[in-house]
Amino acid sequence: MKVKFLNGPLAVAALALAVPTGNASLFAQATTRSFSANDLPELVVMGDVDPALRKAQAIVNGDVITDTDIDQRLGLVLAANGGRIDEDEKQRLRLQIIRNLIDEKLQLQEAEENDIRINEAEVTRSFERIAQNFKRSPAQFDAYLRQNNSSPASLKAQIRAEMAWSRVLRRKVEPLVNVGDDEVQQVIDKLNAAKGKDEFHVGEIFLSATPETLDAVMQDASRIVGQVRGGASFVAYARQFSEASSAGLGGDLGWVRGEQLNNAVSAAVAALQPGQITDAIPVAGGVAIMALIEKRQVLAADPLMAMLSLKQLTVPLKADTTEAQARAKVEEIGSFTQNMGGCGGVEALAQKVGGEVAVNDAVRMKDLPAPLQAILGRMSIGEATPAFGSAEEGLRVLVLCGRDDTQVQAKAPNFEEIYAQMNDERVNMRARRYLRDLRRDAIVDYR
Repeated sequence: MKVKFLNGPLAVAALALAVPTGNASLFAQATTRSFSANDLPELVVMGDVDPALRKAQAIVNGDVITDTDIDQRLGLVLAANGGRIDEDEKQRLRLQIIRNLIDEKLQLQEAEENDIRINEAEVTRSFERIAQNFKRSPAQFDAYLRQNNSSPASLKAQIRAEMAWSRVLRRKVEPLVNVGDDEVQQVIDKLNAAKGKDEFHVGEIFLSATPETLDAVMQDASRIVGQVRGGASFVAYARQFSEASSAGLGGDLGWVRGEQLNNAVSAAVAALQPGQITDAIPVAGGVAIMALIEKRQVLAADPLMAMLSLKQLTVPLKADTTEAQARAKVEEIGSFTQNMGGCGGVEALAQKVGGEVAVNDAVRMKDLPAPLQAILGRMSIGEATPAFGSAEEGLRVLVLCGRDDTQVQAKAPNFEEIYAQMNDERVNMRARRYLRDLRRDAIVDYR
């Protein structure tokens, strides 16, 4: 990548490195060769270099990236993390966002070069699906983005670049990738031998690295791990940092078995509990961070997938109810529920205590808060939970009226699914090389 600094204290030093004295013939006969980090001369910078003093603005092959573009994209990340990011991390995020925006410009330019156009209606539909994931209408999601110092245009620009690059890869890279039937069959044989073992719903963040850059990338990955374990959003970091094709999905890889993962990654994922992430893991071509979303065992009942039939008894509390009075009411309701005769007696008890009853015959265990999962998982049909709630919402009791445990079906590994996964892995490898070449040939002016 050709990088031209138009202003700043490095200008003189850079010029001195670029033009060796007493060797004018270099201008007449320039050659291109590969080099390693060890080939670079020692660089002595006169004075302090403060990235904050240079405006974060770039021109990529003539396409401008403004400060507003960067600020609004940063707003997306901050919104996804609930604003729980310190100033030092914000500065590092800005630098990553600049790199992401440069890549997006290169991807869009390559798409245009190949006569690939993204219809605005497609972008809008994808934007609306994201709004649904946030449980908002498109108009509400617009307002939400603006309230968080971002904009719909910023998110749509990211969506457009992801779509464009996907189609470039489909046209230019996928035809060059070959996965043999025998390779797929080998994986299927391993999966068949692994029936009855655990399956994992996982997310990934992949950062590419060479042997020379591995230490630095490991440090970056470890910093991301620290941020996510401190409460930052894994999905947001995956979208902004990951170089895998799953980045557009927030890193979501879906359900996989250990045999489908890299050996080092598989062992680390198997040791996780749902909601945890691994340390940074060196893998072929870079560094991986894995998140365990859910875990299940094939051919065994999954308690979290149990379908519950519940009755909810709600007993209102007066606004001036003291804590002591509330505790007494909890004990009173508890004594009533122990002797009410199961689900059939809930309505009679509601009349006795001045409460209301609501029924839901299709509550998935995993959709309940973790404390309720723990309580209901130990209950028999007809039993009631302890009363819980608040002065504003009143006291609530859940009565278990029915439970259907679902069995995870034994399904033979699907040839097409395995083929697609292996194909995606190889496309990803070629895609990283493709983008690396675009970066190397680009003219990027920082101002």
